[in-house]
Amino acid sequence: MTSATGLFISFEGGEGSGKTTQINRLSDYLNAQGRRIVSTREPGGTDEAEKIRNFLVKRDGGNWTPEAETLLLYAARSMHVQQIIKPGLDDGKVVISDRFSDSTLAYQGYGHGYDLQKIRDLDALILDGFKPDVTFILDIEPQKGIERSTRRLANEALNLNRMEDRFEQLDISFHEKLRAGFLEIAAQEPKRCHVIDASQDLDKVTEDIQKIIDKVITA
Repeated sequence: MTSATGLFISFEGGEGSGKTTQINRLSDYLNAQGRRIVSTREPGGTDEAEKIRNFLVKRDGGNWTPEAETLLLYAARSMHVQQIIKPGLDDGKVVISDRFSDSTLAYQGYGHGYDLQKIRDLDALILDGFKPDVTFILDIEPQKGIERSTRRLANEALNLNRMEDRFEQLDISFHEKLRAGFLEIAAQEPKRCHVIDASQDLDKVTEDIQKIIDKVITA
């Protein structure tokens, strides 16, 4: 990868897998090398997509069906790709997104049981094959991840009705299916997806990610 070539990186994983920490560390690492970084998230990234985020991740956001969630997510994703991700890549920047389309397949498909082929068909319609260049799937045992996430949310939020914990409230069987879904996605696309053991020490997780990125950049 040259400095004039954009790179799209996504981070995926279940609740409490440590994506935010590792995204911040990778952004700092690449910025120190002179790379220009766009750090973004899904659902979100644009004003319109952030409004959809409020519907989907906050505990008081609504009782959506898996099909409705999928449609809302792709509405947000369409805006995100056109207004944030592709312009950043065209400008030669490294775009790092906290979640992308793999999350929809994992959460709404594997987790909630919505038809996987319908999600793939919608993805093809909206994104026309557009995917991250590199995806890190931070893998952690579901119960441990939920405990981590619950502690973090308790420290961050004063108003419980505004907490982004709608998915943490689901039973453990959902999170087990979610984890299995992410691992299946990684198995299907091993060149793009890299599974990282997120139960390791934070510095070891960071080291594993940086080693992979170094290989991508010099390839």
